[in-house]
Amino acid sequence: MGNPGMEELIPLVNRLQDALSNVGHSCSLHLPQIAVVGGQSAGKSSVLENFVGRDFLPRGSGIVTRRPLILQLLTADTEYGEFLHCKEKKFTDFDEIREEIEAETRRLTGSNKTISPVPINLRIHSPQVLNLTLVDLPGITKVPVGNQPADIEYQIRDMIMQFICKENCLILAVTPANMDLANSDALKLAKDVDPQGQRTIGVITKLDLMDAGTDAREILENRLLPLRRGYIGVVNRSQKDIEGKKDIKAALLAEQKFFLSHPAYRHMADRMGTSYLQRVLNQQLTNHIRDTLPAVRSLLQDQLLAMNREVEEYGQFSPDNPAHRTKTLLQSVQRLSVDFEKLIEGSGDEVDTVNLSAGARINRIFHERFPYELVKMESDEKKLRQEINYAIRNIHGVRTGLFTPNMAFEAIVKKQISRLKGPCFNFVDMVGQELTRTVYQCINKLSSFPKLRGETERLVTTTIREQESKCRDQVLLLIDIQLAYVNTKHEDFIGFTNAQRTNNQNNQKTASAGNQVIRKGWLTISNIGIMKGGAKEYWFILTAETLSWYKDEEEKEKKYMLPLDNLKLRDVEKSFMSREFVFALFNTELRNVYKDYKSLDLACSSQEQLDGWKASLLQAGVYPERVTVDEQENGAPENLSDPQLERQVETIRSLVESYMSIIYKTIKDLMPKTIMHLMVNSMKEFISSELLAQLYALGEGAALMDESAEQQQHRQEVLLKHVALKEALSVIGQISTSTCTTPLPPPVDSSWIQPSSVVPQRASSRRGRGIAPSAPHLPPHTGPTASSSTDGLTKLPSQAHRPPPSVPRRSPPAIPHAK
Repeated sequence: MGNPGMEELIPLVNRLQDALSNVGHSCSLHLPQIAVVGGQSAGKSSVLENFVGRDFLPRGSGIVTRRPLILQLLTADTEYGEFLHCKEKKFTDFDEIREEIEAETRRLTGSNKTISPVPINLRIHSPQVLNLTLVDLPGITKVPVGNQPADIEYQIRDMIMQFICKENCLILAVTPANMDLANSDALKLAKDVDPQGQRTIGVITKLDLMDAGTDAREILENRLLPLRRGYIGVVNRSQKDIEGKKDIKAALLAEQKFFLSHPAYRHMADRMGTSYLQRVLNQQLTNHIRDTLPAVRSLLQDQLLAMNREVEEYGQFSPDNPAHRTKTLLQSVQRLSVDFEKLIEGSGDEVDTVNLSAGARINRIFHERFPYELVKMESDEKKLRQEINYAIRNIHGVRTGLFTPNMAFEAIVKKQISRLKGPCFNFVDMVGQELTRTVYQCINKLSSFPKLRGETERLVTTTIREQESKCRDQVLLLIDIQLAYVNTKHEDFIGFTNAQRTNNQNNQKTASAGNQVIRKGWLTISNIGIMKGGAKEYWFILTAETLSWYKDEEEKEKKYMLPLDNLKLRDVEKSFMSREFVFALFNTELRNVYKDYKSLDLACSSQEQLDGWKASLLQAGVYPERVTVDEQENGAPENLSDPQLERQVETIRSLVESYMSIIYKTIKDLMPKTIMHLMVNSMKEFISSELLAQLYALGEGAALMDESAEQQQHRQEVLLKHVALKEALSVIGQISTSTCTTPLPPPVDSSWIQPSSVVPQRASSRRGRGIAPSAPHLPPHTGPTASSSTDGLTKLPSQAHRPPPSVPRRSPPAIPHAK
């Protein structure tokens, strides 16, 4: 075999395939193998049958191989075959093997010559074979026949690429000698994924069918169109021989006689023929397995470590044991309680750096969204003065009042307080939605037990609704308490005599806080036209008096400074397909805000940033735009022509503003506390203390822990995969790789192979069927530079560590270059 001590490596890979076959595609492990690639009628099937010495592959016209056939050849004393899909049966009649391949192919593809990427696994034990693992792939075709889809060429090339793109796959490129080798589709595909030729072995078939006076000597000597691993010539049975049932042993003797007697090949007859090809493939595959074995072991170990915890949980669960069911129920509820509390209270164990946790989102509602809703609710100055004016005049009636009426003050204050119900109820709803979202996030981990998940979801969501109702009642009580008594003796209330002095103090505080930085961050000015540079991102700094923006966060190149006087804030509706969140600043006196723009549209990337900037602008005194109310009932606002009435309106306005600021502070302080007590903390207490008792009270403790069919299957797959991985590692551990190997031949100039490239399609050129796509793009080589060898050929550096090429993705069919 040429590699002493390594005879067991190929059976090792076969055992690994068996060990991992029970877990399907869940193990993303590409084991070393040989893919046989070639056009239709290139002789691929005949080569494989010559290896086995038996007729066992389907034959006919058109596409015969319609599913990949993974063929494992194992040296044994007895001769038989067995399929992975029917392991219990041994096939000693090779005609039955052919019929089984045809039947299994039809089972997935039908009888209309379509193809399927799902492989058929066949293992043949025979004293005639050397240990090999090969993949027989459908022949490359260009014209659909019968009921084949129009893009059959694309489908076949896509399937071939799925195999040969893998770095652990050797490529056996089969080309008939009676065609132009430079146009070989097999060599073109191999060149696309293996440009250095490290994995490609050339096979030349039908040497006996070449025209008289011609031969392939220079090709087989690797001089005319060289490959790094060279070519091996074989002579298969002709169609007449196959139909005449010519024995393969006789055909192999005839092949040997052909090479020994042919004047162009006799000097290299010992390096030609099926037997030599089988030995070379055995040796090359063995060497390839030896080289890739450490990476395979490392990958298996990583997968095993990743699933140890899950396997431990599943291993301790026994569906039929009542004690285990009860224990699992208790652990599931405890885990739900711990997860819910971590999401609410925060945890340093596993910090999410991508999304905000439930507790952080509720905190944002407390301190950003709720204050913003309160400010939006406030009446504007013009409307407030009008309401005070009407209140004073309606209280005096037909008489002219000499003093400012207290009743007007109380009426306006109570009206303002009553309007707090809307924002407070919205506040309760927002927190309730976050709690429900958090509960669903935690309950999803109970999907293994549908009944338990459903009952837990029902109990918890019902409790959330109940606590929401209690919280609304408490909100109404808080507002009714404020309405019951207007405390004009509050220490923060300015009163009649202190109004002017307090206003002066506030003005001084505002002036001293002018340079205080409130917020910094990136925003995009999105309403600048394309002709003026388009939307751009800048570094913004908000202070109590100005909004400035710079080129970047170094804050060296200031672009503009915008005073906040007379600015208001309004929401901008999100455009279709836009991922940005936009708000606008505008001047209440209808002046330009920035250059010749009436408004400044600012965009940020998330709702959290939008809420944060709104809250910061509120702190700086930039309030949201208020919707004007149609006042047709009372007519247009009247001018205050009476100086006494004007002084009374101004006095009550100052008092209302002072008192409502006290109310706002109180509500902003009490609402989060109320919600934390009645909703958040109550839900934590319910899940940790009462949920388990209510689940037991249902009287269906056994039914709650019934696994779903999907979970049973998943648990079995995980346990099987774990056993398979342990078995695979055990198999690898039995092999010693300290042995000799055959070095890779030196590089050759293979630029004569033109990669299979295509040009972009033209709309007018599409006709009927699709055209095969180009091969996947390979990353450029970044290793040592190429050097020249002594024979004048370019010597390429080894790419042992080259990253594996990507599997091609389906793209629209394209028209190939005209030849």
